[in-house]
Amino acid sequence: MEKLERKFGLFTAICMVVGTVIGSGVFFKAQNVLVATGGNMPLGIAAWAITGLIMIICSAQFAVMATKYEKCSGVVDYAEATCGKTYGYYLAWFMVNIYYPAMTGVLAWVSARYFGELFGWSLVSAEVMALAGFLLVVSYALNALSPKLAGKFQVSSTVIKLIPLSLMAIVGTIVGLVKGTLTDNFANVVTEAVGGSVGSGLFAAVIATVFAYEGWIVATSINAELKNPKKNLPIALVIGAFIVVVTYILYYVGVAGGASNAEIMEKGATVAFSAIFGKVGGAILSIFVVISCLGTLNGLMVGATRGMYAIATRGFGPKPKMFSAIDKHTNMTNNSSVWGLLVSSAWCLYFYGANLTSGWFGLFNFDSSELPIVTIYAMYIPMFIAWMIKEKELGVFKRFILPSISIVACAFMVFAAVYAHGITPFKAAAAEGRFSFPVLFYIIVFAVIMLCAVFFAKQKKNIEE
Repeated sequence: MEKLERKFGLFTAICMVVGTVIGSGVFFKAQNVLVATGGNMPLGIAAWAITGLIMIICSAQFAVMATKYEKCSGVVDYAEATCGKTYGYYLAWFMVNIYYPAMTGVLAWVSARYFGELFGWSLVSAEVMALAGFLLVVSYALNALSPKLAGKFQVSSTVIKLIPLSLMAIVGTIVGLVKGTLTDNFANVVTEAVGGSVGSGLFAAVIATVFAYEGWIVATSINAELKNPKKNLPIALVIGAFIVVVTYILYYVGVAGGASNAEIMEKGATVAFSAIFGKVGGAILSIFVVISCLGTLNGLMVGATRGMYAIATRGFGPKPKMFSAIDKHTNMTNNSSVWGLLVSSAWCLYFYGANLTSGWFGLFNFDSSELPIVTIYAMYIPMFIAWMIKEKELGVFKRFILPSISIVACAFMVFAAVYAHGITPFKAAAAEGRFSFPVLFYIIVFAVIMLCAVFFAKQKKNIEE
């Protein structure tokens, strides 16, 4: 059986972490954070800092795991080594059919959205959705036909996407201090937070930032293609996480210097670009934003295209021999890539129907940009517990303290999601005499997809024949 070549170095791995995380989320979720907190800037910064700290903690834990476990798919390898092959299989199935494609589908739409803004297209227009579908196919083709080129694009787009963020962080802060906009935004609150309290607003804001911070785990999917992975992957995870957190908080402060909280809440964070750099300058920076989004889309497609391969190489799933095949010319998992494109397209369509229209799916409308991410944090918890039980030769910090802190961080994310997407909308709906509990219906969809995995759970041998 053909094997994936080790073609990526440390710099590419760091760019994978930074480039996959920094993308669309920081641009369009900044508005969501302000809306959730009612325009309370300090509370919004606290949300960015909390989620960033959680990412750093979990990435540090996975960095320790990466020094011990190595196979072909990072986080799936860690799940298999700590909790067994069956748990690793179900985690891989979740990532293949929910986590990666859900985020990839959203990123395709977001990339198209920011491109469409340059031409005045509506967020829910046919043009934006058609472009979203096209971008999915382009990203798939780039990864399927030339994985090395996809890696180079990831590096270049990471450098490019730091330009608008750095400019806004520096210039926005200076302009905001000179004009007094920044001081006003920190001192004044526009309206009450979501749910009517600071606590519920903070939970909602934390969950809003989850999408902006997620994607770092995708870097582990190139484990089999990374040179010296036991050394380079841990370094990439930790350094990349710190770069992202610092960049996000500075950018968020810079945005507050470019426009009032009320304007950002109404029109989005990109209004600050035009306010500071003018119409032409704002348009140029918007192009950088589009490239930034495309870089994140490419990073997520890296994970989506390799998902079924990770399952098949272990002898699990449907047609393991077919999905474990590697093209001898491109050294890419072509059949696995096709599956990734198909499922990502389905989730892109779902996101549009559930979140950008009046709701095609009735009670089963939920935010597919956030809930799948929180789910994976819940699935990390058994891995961290098993780590503490099994790794007896490690010191106290690596065996108990770090994983314990990681468990608390993951549990907080789950609670915040239930509160923000479950309890708060349930209370609001109950006050109007109707029923709404998105978390419950997401869990039902999650359960149905995971039950499908049961039919292919029996491990099959001889996939190399």
